[in-house]
Formats: sequence, structure tokens, C-alpha cells
Amino acid sequence: MKLTIFSRLLIAYLAIFFLVMAVNVYVIAKLRQFNQVTRHIMNTEYGILESGKKLGDSFLSQVRYERKYIVTPDDDLRNQFLSARDEFNRSLTNVLFNADTLPKRESIKKVKSNYDRYLSLVEEEVDFVNKKEPYPKEWYHQEKEKVTDAILGELKNLEIYSQKDIYENMNTLKDTGSSARRMALIMAVIALCLVLTISFLATRSITKPLALLIDKTREVSKGSFKGGLAISSPPEFRKLTIAFNMMCDQLAALDKMKSDFFSSMSHELRTPLTSIKEGTALLQEGLAGSVSEKQRKILTIISQESRRLINLVNSLLDLSKMEAGMMSYRFEQSNLSVLIDKAVTEIGPLAEAKKISLGITREDGLPCIRMDQERVLQVLRNLIGNAVKFTPANGQVKISARPVDQKVEVSVSDTGPGIPEEYLHTIFEKFHQASAGGSVYGKGTGLGLAIVKHIIISHGGKVWAESELGQGSRFIFVLPA
Repeated sequence: MKLTIFSRLLIAYLAIFFLVMAVNVYVIAKLRQFNQVTRHIMNTEYGILESGKKLGDSFLSQVRYERKYIVTPDDDLRNQFLSARDEFNRSLTNVLFNADTLPKRESIKKVKSNYDRYLSLVEEEVDFVNKKEPYPKEWYHQEKEKVTDAILGELKNLEIYSQKDIYENMNTLKDTGSSARRMALIMAVIALCLVLTISFLATRSITKPLALLIDKTREVSKGSFKGGLAISSPPEFRKLTIAFNMMCDQLAALDKMKSDFFSSMSHELRTPLTSIKEGTALLQEGLAGSVSEKQRKILTIISQESRRLINLVNSLLDLSKMEAGMMSYRFEQSNLSVLIDKAVTEIGPLAEAKKISLGITREDGLPCIRMDQERVLQVLRNLIGNAVKFTPANGQVKISARPVDQKVEVSVSDTGPGIPEEYLHTIFEKFHQASAGGSVYGKGTGLGLAIVKHIIISHGGKVWAESELGQGSRFIFVLPA
């Protein structure tokens, strides 16, 4: 199933959207991990430190109240001792709840064990004091000191464990942050590359058929009506391709109809025009009776126009044959210099009448060319004749020939009005004529240069024109040696 343009764009945009979402999801996941570690540090580790500090403070308070009570049995001192004991137990419960590692739990167990031992010693000593019985006071004092040191030591160890865990968690945050930044950067680069690739592919799938269609349209604008455009995807272009090929077929049919019409018309006109020309010649010779001077002038005009029409018919027939690929050529090795001299000799009288200077420049070592002499001579006559025809009086026409990379380049330049740039390519198409300064550059049928192009191309060469308005024109053709 071929995807439409809308479907392709939609898929491309969705792919880009999911890529961006994937990067965002990864970033969000890392942020959540950061938050979890941070909450753990704040709620657990700092909670243990705070509770440990309270444990130490409440325990030292108990020690102070206990010692005072031993010296001065006072119920207020005992109540304060019991209050500090309750605070100690609450803090111990919080610490035990937050302890998340084995060393912490072991340290808390030791604190509880020693604390229970301390309470036991205090109760025993208080009992002796209340009964006012003698007891080993120094021993109890030493035992309580040992227990106190043990509890404070374990609380210190608990603080060290918490600080160590905080440091390790901070390092974990640092490493995770570096890893997250690196991975986010990599994912962003990958996502960017994928986005560019997807965008390029989606756009290319649309622009490539457009480029093919544009190239084919240019061919049609140049007179090539061959269809055969094959664009099957996207479906919208497939429908456009079908319509475009149908248009090309219709244009080709119309072009063939036009060519057939001109060919048929040319054949039909040639015989009566020849008859008119021959009849006019007979009348001019007086075979049908004496002819006055006025009648002779009219007959001369009729003869000239008949000859012009016959040349036009011949040009149409030649062009029709060339376009149909039916023109026959007699190729043989020949010297181009001889043909140039012959063409210049033929056009010389017209140049002299207009006082135009004809110059020939030839480089040494011109190779022989495999060509049809009559057809190449037709090319030279046309180019040189046009140059003389459209060059004003007292102007110059130069013909040059030189070898170029195993080829021969011939150019005909003039000092005429020049050709506008937009016409430099179309003047070689049939029935196309350039205009300069509001006037048509070439008072003819627009067939001569089209015939020149066909002849040169049939010889494996190429022809083009160079010109600037007011600077004259230069026609160049190249033939393989």
C-alpha cells in the first residue's frame, strides 16, 4: 500500500514526537532518581544524625539527673530523669526505624543493650539509696561510666556511619548527574540525527517526484513530448503522472499531426509552385508573345516569390524528414576549409552590396571531418547568410575555424544588433525568432536555425549562440574530427 503525502508527513511528525518524548522520559526518570536520593539523604541520613544527637543529649541529661538524685533524693530530679528516659526511648525508636544499613542497626542494638544495662545499674543503686543501705558506690560509679562511654562511643559510630553514607550518596548523585548529562547529550544527538534523517526521507519522498516532474516538464517545454513518466508513489503523484502522460501523448499526437500537415502541404505545393516558376520563366523569355517592360518587372517579382516559396517548401520537407529521422546523409572525410571558402564566395556579392567586410581566420592543422558536404555547406550558408543579412551596412562578419580537443570549432560573428539572452536557446527551435529592440531578429520563417541544429546534431556535434544586445552575435558549432 502506497502512503499518501499526508500519511508520510503524519508518520514523520509522530516519529519525531516519540523521539522527543523518549528523551524527555529519560530526563524525567533521572530527575526522579535525583529526588529519591535527595529525599533519602534528607529524611533518613539527616534524620539519623538528628535523632542520634537527641539520643546523646537525653542520655547525658539522664546521667546528670541520676547523679544528682543519688546525692539528693528528690522526686523532681527523678521525674526529670524519667522524662529524659522517655525522650531517649522515642529517639532510639526513630533511629532504629530509619537505620537502613547493617552497621547502623548493629550500632543501635549495642546502644540499646548498653542503655538497658545502664538503667539496670541505676535502678539497683536507687533501690540501695532509698533503703539507706550500704552498697559498693565506687563499683556502681565505674560500671555506669563504662556503660556511658560505650553508649556515647556507639552514638559517635552511628554518626560516622551516617556521614559516610551521606558522602557516598552525594558521590552517587554526582556520578549519576554526570552520567545523566552524558546520556542525555548522546540521546539528544541521536534524536537530532534521527529527526534530520526522518525529515530528509519524508521530504525527499515528496521532492524527488516533484524534481522528476519538473525535469519532464522542461523536456516538454523544449518540444520533447515523450511520456513515460513513472511515479507510483505518493498516490497523489501517481494520479498526476497519469494525467501528465496523457497530456504528453496528446501533445505528441498534435505535433505529429502538425508535422504531417506541413509535409503533406509541402508535397502538394511543390508541383504547382514549380509550374508557376517555369511558366513565369517562359513568359519572361517571350515564348507566349511580346512582354512589355512593366509586365517583365511583374514577372520578375512573381519568379522571385515563387523561388522563395519553393525554398520554404524545401525547408519544410527537409525539417520534416529530419524530425522523423528519415533524412539520408552521405558521410565522407572532407576538408572543412573548402566548404567555408565556397560559402563565403557564394555570399560575397550580397556582402559587397551592403559594404560588409567578410573575414576568414583559420588555424593551421585543421583535421579532416567525416561529414555530408552538402548538409554542412547548408549550415555555413545559413549562418553566414544570416550574419550578412542582419548586419548593418559597413559592418563586419568574421568566420573562424580552429581545432579543439580532437574536434573542429567554427564560429560566425557579426556586428549586428545582437540577440536578447532569453532567445539564445529558443532561436534553434522551429518557427522561433528573436526580437531585439521591438523588431524581429530575422525576417524569415524560423526554419533555418532549426535545420542547422538538426544537421549538426546528426553529425555528432553541437551548436549554440552567444550575444549581447548592441554587441553583435556569435554562432558556434563543433564537429568531431
